[in-house]
Amino acid sequence: MLDPFRKRQWHLASDRTITLGPLGHLMGVVNVTPDSFSDGGKFADPQSAATQAVKLANDGATIIDIGAESTKPNADPVDGDEEQARLIPALEAIIAAAPETLISLDTYRASTAEKGLAAGAHIVNDVWGLQKEPDIARVATEYGAGIVIMHTNRGRDVLSDVIEDQKQFFGRSLKIAEQAGLNENQIMLDPGFGFGKETAEINIELMNRFAELHVLGFPFLIGTSRKRFLGTITGRQAQDRDMATAATTALLRKNGAAIFRVHDINVNADALKLADALIASGQRPS
Repeated sequence: MLDPFRKRQWHLASDRTITLGPLGHLMGVVNVTPDSFSDGGKFADPQSAATQAVKLANDGATIIDIGAESTKPNADPVDGDEEQARLIPALEAIIAAAPETLISLDTYRASTAEKGLAAGAHIVNDVWGLQKEPDIARVATEYGAGIVIMHTNRGRDVLSDVIEDQKQFFGRSLKIAEQAGLNENQIMLDPGFGFGKETAEINIELMNRFAELHVLGFPFLIGTSRKRFLGTITGRQAQDRDMATAATTALLRKNGAAIFRVHDINVNADALKLADALIASGQRPS
């Protein structure tokens, strides 16, 4: 069982690391897509993407996550060439504007991961949990990159128990990672809030039982930002869900999550500071 508040290092490409455990971290979202559900089209130009990345970093993001293909339900698919044509210029612009910033690539394609890591990115964030293109694990191994392995319900049969399904899915993903030679200190898991989890009730149950996942022995990244289930609960549109997102950040940090992928850094930074203060005072989850 992982103690989620014990100090440990997450190892990334270019010999970079992030200290996990005592304090939570924020990952700022920069979508260079025309159709993402929350900010599609706003940062498609490389310079606007770089400007937004600098803002997020200045607001307190430890990592910038660049996505070049929308992962919303029923989004129009793009091929690898189009994904890379969007992503690489934005990546290069962000590196030029903020060379010390840690950068994550939101992709499941091995070819995109390889080009992005070669260009200077540090992390691969795979929403298909290595199971769409298993060769992406080899790429991460070769570059010494951090990798986020996300759980998804899309395109497969799922178990009725949300935690048992997480364990089964991650078991397959972690086998792929092991076979590719990934070191355990490169791996971060993500329970995949919203991805094929169609009802608010499923997402709430996963949130309530999240601490059970520490038995897997890896740190967790959380991506609830502006998700549809928050809209179902609050009645708010995507752009108005940052306060609800911050509530999930505080709750899930208190229960041991390490990194939070969000659109609005400021409000989530405040929530994270409160949760970290509670943790530091000894108010650990049971």
